[in-house]
Amino acid sequence: MGEKVVAGAFDLSDRQKYRKKLHQCLEALSGLLAERRFDRPRNLMGMEIELNLTGADAMPKMLNGEVLERIASHDFQTELGMFNLEVNIVPHHLSGRVLDQLAEELRTGLGYADRKAGEVDAGIMMIGILPTLGRDDMVRSNLSDGDRYALLNDQMVAARGEDFAVDIEGVERLVCSAGSITPEAACTSLQLHLQVTPERFAAVWNAAQAVAAVQVALGANSPFLFDRELWRESRPPLFEQATDTRPPELRNQGVRPRTWFGEQWIGSVRELFEENLRYFPPLLPICDEEEPLRVLADGGVPQLKELVLHNGTVYRWNRPVYGIVDGVPHLRVENRVLPAGPTVADVIANTALYYGLVRALAEESRPVWTRMPFAAAAENFETACRRGIEAELLWPRPGRSGGLARTPVTKLVRDELLPLAAAGLDAWNVEPADRDHYLGIIEERCKRRTNGASWQADTYHRAREAGLDRGAALAAMTRRYGELMQGGDPVHSWPAGIPAP
Repeated sequence: MGEKVVAGAFDLSDRQKYRKKLHQCLEALSGLLAERRFDRPRNLMGMEIELNLTGADAMPKMLNGEVLERIASHDFQTELGMFNLEVNIVPHHLSGRVLDQLAEELRTGLGYADRKAGEVDAGIMMIGILPTLGRDDMVRSNLSDGDRYALLNDQMVAARGEDFAVDIEGVERLVCSAGSITPEAACTSLQLHLQVTPERFAAVWNAAQAVAAVQVALGANSPFLFDRELWRESRPPLFEQATDTRPPELRNQGVRPRTWFGEQWIGSVRELFEENLRYFPPLLPICDEEEPLRVLADGGVPQLKELVLHNGTVYRWNRPVYGIVDGVPHLRVENRVLPAGPTVADVIANTALYYGLVRALAEESRPVWTRMPFAAAAENFETACRRGIEAELLWPRPGRSGGLARTPVTKLVRDELLPLAAAGLDAWNVEPADRDHYLGIIEERCKRRTNGASWQADTYHRAREAGLDRGAALAAMTRRYGELMQGGDPVHSWPAGIPAP
């Protein structure tokens, strides 16, 4: 949600005033676009990773305040749950040895944070959903301290008017409910930012939507939730349901969920911000004193704080971001598809694949989104979440014959998408050695059909076959995951199973 907010009561006029300000912000954004006021291309990327805190027993530790106090770095911040942290990597230029630089910065930063967490008997875990989280952990009292979390929770609960329902059917079925949005905190992700010009925004966003399923299938790392084995990447269905302010009657009417893949390709960034205003009621009607149209008319750059705040409460998997640096506005695509982990090497490999693919696909003469219905991209996304690296995806056939073919994702990536990603990284002027190393990790995942989710499931079932009960097997698997995560070798090389004592 960005800046902190101050909790307080809202009256009826607040929402009307806020809605009016939102439309003024949208008009001001349109003015900035028309006047070409946005930053020039700078090939800037950024990264955020959400983390879990665990004890030596692999159980969650509700200690983010104490850990952050010891870390004492602005690079680390709170996240929704008291068992969460977030690390922010400063923006980098996408060129040269950027991939190795990111890897080194992550290893250094996470290592330091882990040592500081150790001072309160905790450690850092990079994983999509912590398998040892229990339903009893998902209570309002485990939300992080801070007005913005309490206010967001209270407004979402009030909008829904009843408990949040979670019903996910995968390998097993999970049905439960929660009186707060705390289950959302179980979802820890890797978020990749790319600064783009307004003219390039639509192509990059469409490309990111097209490859979201590929990202999820190869990077899946969240097969367990509350002692149940569900989808290979269970974050998306959990996040959608944990933030769903619609009671059943509104769902039946076709009202869109606040966590949303979308429903069409776009032609401009304005379309996304306009959709957010058209479809989603404000949750936090906090008005700033700025008059955005007056600021624009006077030649200034409006902050658009109402639009930014509202945008932060609509959870698109590829989100538009408006920001200002040194008085100059810019636009970013924020890619929110991937889970955290398993290792720094895996994170950077996922990063290389994404930035390479969106660059290459956005510059194709016949873009993939002109050859594939949006509904196919949405179907692919759900299929990838359910099946992970075993997914078969719809993708345009090569050549001009047209039509879609359903292809195993591992074959699609090895035959078609890895060469595209390599070409995209070349276009960014990424060092060839870095390109080959990190895309090589993706290729090995495809060859071995192994990612974080498949390793977790395989190791858990071996522990069960060895005689451990469900809870003990999940804890043993999570402890082993932590050991191998610390070792740093990419997940495709991890041996399955729990070593004998």
